[in-house]
Amino acid sequence: MTASRNEDLVRAYVEALDAFDMVRLREIFAPEPKIWGVLGHGNLDVAEPVWSELHHGMSMRLEILDMIVTEDRAAVRCRETGRFVGPFRGLAGVTPTGKTYEVTAMEWFEFADGRISARWGARDSAAISRQVLA
Repeated sequence: MTASRNEDLVRAYVEALDAFDMVRLREIFAPEPKIWGVLGHGNLDVAEPVWSELHHGMSMRLEILDMIVTEDRAAVRCRETGRFVGPFRGLAGVTPTGKTYEVTAMEWFEFADGRISARWGARDSAAISRQVLA
């Protein structure tokens, strides 16, 4: 797989995640991907409810700022923004405040057979909590 194709996959991932388009995300990811994030790890069935809450409860959006891509890996620095508008497991039991947040998100991808086979995501969840609860 070419680095150019992998860059396209990462951009498609961000677009689909921002829209919470699980049909598209399932096309982009390998059949049994490994997905790690702040709230745990698993396959797409594990990630889907978390991503749903990020979309519906936190109005999360990603903007790619930098990307380094090879034939089998990519490292991406994003601006993550959002607004605390609904239930979110990271803030369980807290009434949504409507406040916004912005943090840097780092994402690492591995590719196999033209799809994303693994994804790691890291962001400062404590900074998000401070911004939306202040």
